[in-house]
This record gives sequence, structure tokens and C-alpha cells, in this order.
Amino acid sequence: AEAGGPRDTAPGQQLRALFYALPPGESSFRTVEEVPDYVDKSIPFFITFIGLEFAVSWIQKRKLPGRINDGISSLSLGILSRLPDVLFRSIDLISYIYVWNNYRVFELPWDSPSTWYLTLLGVDFAYYCFHRISHEVNILWAAHQVHHSSEDYNFFTALRQSVLQKYTSWMFNLPMALFIPPSVFAVHLQFNLLYQFWIHTEVITKLGPLEWILNTPSHHRVHHGRNPYCIDKNYGGTLIIWDRIFGTFEAEGAKVVYGLTHPVNSFDPIMLQLRPLAHIWNTFWATPGFCNKLSVIFKGPGWGPGKPRLGLPEEIPVITGKEVPFNPPVPAYLNCYALVHFAIIVDLYTELLASISMLSQGTVLLRIGFIILSLASFGLLMENKSKAGILEIIRCLVFIGVYKLGYFRSQFSFLGYAYEV
Repeated sequence: AEAGGPRDTAPGQQLRALFYALPPGESSFRTVEEVPDYVDKSIPFFITFIGLEFAVSWIQKRKLPGRINDGISSLSLGILSRLPDVLFRSIDLISYIYVWNNYRVFELPWDSPSTWYLTLLGVDFAYYCFHRISHEVNILWAAHQVHHSSEDYNFFTALRQSVLQKYTSWMFNLPMALFIPPSVFAVHLQFNLLYQFWIHTEVITKLGPLEWILNTPSHHRVHHGRNPYCIDKNYGGTLIIWDRIFGTFEAEGAKVVYGLTHPVNSFDPIMLQLRPLAHIWNTFWATPGFCNKLSVIFKGPGWGPGKPRLGLPEEIPVITGKEVPFNPPVPAYLNCYALVHFAIIVDLYTELLASISMLSQGTVLLRIGFIILSLASFGLLMENKSKAGILEIIRCLVFIGVYKLGYFRSQFSFLGYAYEV
């Protein structure tokens, strides 16, 4: 890389970054500009691990770990959550750098292993605090619940992220900006996120003594459960020690049933992002009394007038073990159609990331708009909604027009004609 530009990472380093296994000597940088984009460079490994999970699940249980409709929905939400970063620098880094430049108290050395390990603990503790509050404050839960909305639990679920969550999480990291260099923070912010990918799986059972210290698939399965014993437990990101210290730890027991206590029942990524906010809006106006209205926003999602801050545990729906995930009947050819066209959108998205610096702002906005339109259309198709076909025809006509005008292009030139067909 040119001086001052992002460093390139070898495939082996990128793989180890997924497991937080890059030591300080390989992941310490003087400036933020030198820090690699570990998250976007991990996309090939995400795909590889998803394939491995499918293979292992088939060998272990003779069944696949998920469904096409839920998997596409999760990936759509993942892409949607990353689109703002195409246009703007991460608000986590912008706010952090601002505090560092203007208010830092002292400066720890960027190349010290002690600084590296202190930042690991700091970022993970900040994540625990934010994650816990996101479950206990209704307006924050409205954003975070997107990640919990899947009724499957697999690597796809790890990519199921909120667009809005990042606009509230940034403030929890700011105390570190008083003394930890931004370049060190930028590394651990990504590592903490990447680590949480591989723990979203059922094919890994228990990890022995590591269960005492690390967040593991077993611990995180509990966090994603809607069983009463799973609610508001195991908030850790990389480490489980915070849950053990603050009394929010719960070991995996009865078979976990995944998803929200009151399922959203949709594969539309736009609906999944916005419906909880609409629910808060309607509840706010329907609730009498100014203080009660504020409580709708700032108390727990289970709160109601006369109830404790986090609601009543006995109101959590009982799990029978016979719960059936939302799975509307869709012809097999329609699932295949959605899968093929979603692959095209993934190609266009990754090509956008690769060529962003060479594109005009108008072209970038056009591509982002088309990606959002496509993801919404796929969601409606997989729900077999009556108006989905009309929206899909419009989407395909738009695609042909902008592709012919040269505003879209594939990473693979030989697919150009196939895309038009």
C-alpha cells in the first residue's frame, strides 16, 4: 500500500482476524488510515464458512441449518446495514477521532502490547454495556431487535444487522478516546464485530474450559432464544466474563427456540427495520400521561403502565417446543429466481465497494437506491405478496436501463450478456 494508505492483509491474517487471533505485532498501526478494512475483506470467508456450516449440518443431522427465505432476508439486512458506510465514514470513528483530537487527557503508545490488550477489554466492556441497554431501553431495542428477528440460528443470522444501531452505539466508546489512539480502537472495533460471526451456529456444541472466559456458540444461542430462561442473558461480545460479573449469565439448558417473543413474520428488510419504530410511535400516542409516554420510549420493551421497568416475566409467552417458524408457501421456482437475482445484487454490491473511489456521487446513490429496491422486492417475493410481481417487473426494467447506460457493471465481464438475458 502507498504510505498512509490501508495495509493489505494476507488471507491467513484475515482468517485469524475472524477469531480475534491476530497478535499486537500484526495488528498495530500508527494511523487510522493504515488500518485495513477487515470487515469487508472478510466477505469471502463469510461465504466459505456458510458453505462449511451447510456441509457439517448435513453430515451431523441430515438437514440444512437454515431456509432460503430466512437466509436471503438475513443477508439483505446485512447489506442494508453497510450501505451508509459506503457514503459516510463510520460514526464510531468520526466521533472517536473528534474526542481524541480535542479532549484527550493523555496518549497511550499505539505500538504497545499493553495498549492493545487494554483496548480489547475496553471495546468489549463498552459493547456489553451498549448491548445490555439495547435490550432494556425500548427505542434502542427497536433498532437492535432486527438482529434477533430470525427464527433460524446460523451464520446467516450473524450478518443480520440493523441500519440504525450504529447511530446510538458510538457514544459508549467515547471514554476510551480520552487516552487510547484511534488506530488501536479502529482495529478492535472490527475484531469485536468479526468475532461474533462464528458464534452464530448450532454445529459447534461446547468448547470446554473456554466457556468460562469467551463468548461461545453455546452462550450466544441462549442470547438469541425466546425461551423465558434465555431472555436478557449473555450480552458479551468476545468475552463472557462481564455477564458472569454482572449477573446476566445463563448456561444453555432446554432446547433453545430462536427469534422474538412476538415474531415480526416478514422477510422484507425495510419492514423489519421500520415496523418496531412504527409500533413505538403508535403506542406513544395511545398511552395516556406525559410520563407514561416517556416510559414507552425509555423503559423496556415489555413495560406498560403499572408494570416494572422491564415488564413482567410471567407475560413472556410460554415455549411449547411446537413453535413453527414463519414460512409462507412459495413455489420452488420462485425461491430459485430470488436466489439467482440476490446473487447478482451481491455481485453489484461487492463491485460497488471495490470501485467506490472511482465513481461519481450520483452513480453511487443510483446503485445504492437500486440495491435497496431489489432487497425489498426479494422480501416481498419470498412472502408471496400479491404486488411483488409488479414491483419485480419494475425493478428488472430499471436494471436493464441503467445497465445499458453503463451505471452498473459486474465484477465478471463475461456475465454481462447473461445479466441482460
